Amino acid sequence: MTIMQVPGSKSVTARALFLAAAARGTTVLRRPLVSDDTEGFAQGLAALGYRVERGPRAWTIGGRPEGPAYGEAEVFCRDGATTARFLPALAAAGRGVFRFDASAQMRRRPLGPLTRALRELGVDLTHEEQEGHHPLTVRAGGIKGGRITLDAGLSSQFLTALLLVGPLTAEGLEITVTDLVSAPYVEITLAMMRGFGAEVRREGDTFHVPPHGYEAADYAIEPDASTASYPLAAAALTGNTITIPGLGSGALQGDVRFAGVLERMGASVEMSPDSMTVTGTGRLRGLTVNMRDISDTVPTLAAIAPFADGPVRIEDVYNTRVKECDRLEACAENLRRLGVPVSLGRDWIEITPARPRPAEIACHGDHRIAMSFSVTGLRTPGITLDDPGCVKKTFPGFHEALAGLREEWGIHPG
Repeated sequence: MTIMQVPGSKSVTARALFLAAAARGTTVLRRPLVSDDTEGFAQGLAALGYRVERGPRAWTIGGRPEGPAYGEAEVFCRDGATTARFLPALAAAGRGVFRFDASAQMRRRPLGPLTRALRELGVDLTHEEQEGHHPLTVRAGGIKGGRITLDAGLSSQFLTALLLVGPLTAEGLEITVTDLVSAPYVEITLAMMRGFGAEVRREGDTFHVPPHGYEAADYAIEPDASTASYPLAAAALTGNTITIPGLGSGALQGDVRFAGVLERMGASVEMSPDSMTVTGTGRLRGLTVNMRDISDTVPTLAAIAPFADGPVRIEDVYNTRVKECDRLEACAENLRRLGVPVSLGRDWIEITPARPRPAEIACHGDHRIAMSFSVTGLRTPGITLDDPGCVKKTFPGFHEALAGLREEWGIHPG
């Protein structure tokens, strides 16, 4: 049995950085993810005037409930969606003029539902080029609060940004959602807000956030469940056993449910409160699965689908089209490069099993495409990536970790 340490959760680290910056006092974040996205978030906080000290195993953040220390600042959000969506909301609760920009990839991703909601709350912000996209300027004078309606059907991050800023408003927020994708990520947000002392409750489609602020915490970051999908899938694909410590039935992250998808396909899964173990049984069954709530693991499933004994159909995942790239199209393109038949719809993909052939994978700058199809390469010789370095977004040591699994498991394709 192989035990693999997975880096800290990107989602939890980003939320924890926001909460620490907003809290009264000094917060220590233990085992945060160190990657391009999280370093970009931390540098964004520093650019706004928050005190951020990054050590090898813990980061320390000085909270400022009143908002950024600087009255004027520019923040470059890199490729980070959490940075690009959460920090403008945080800055809006302070006072000053703050300009945000991002990479070309992030500029293409939507921001409109969040910025429309902030405008409804009285925030003065301007999209400088294309409406609903970066770059934007926030002329902050605090947020009064009130009632708003939000469409979170493209990304749960719009709702999370508003929930996180709610305790910093003068009167609190009441947010009613008309559509919501990736709901487990919102549950992460609510649990973490409570961990930092906020009183927040949900009644159906409405979230109530009182204006009581946050208190600093000593907070441990759990491993990233989306990243764990790659070694778990690798074990299921190759007939090996792997255990991921720190992630189990007690995890905050909904993507631990990917292990259940592997179990439906025939893998053996053992889950404790704080660990999970997957063993490949030599068979992967075809299936139809709704992955709306665990859509970051769609490429992982697509990448091992060619080895199933029947078609694999993934449904209700339109939001994957507005991630780092159009992930449905990217999965279909790369599977076809591998000689695997694919059917594609607006919010679904169906993969017919076929022996993959060698090919170069088009990563489209997307870490999840690169890591997913690297797993395919465990059973298919000659798979290469056109942009292997894009994994730095969430798992800079991914290729070394996968090479370690190859060696330990004695996998030498070709």
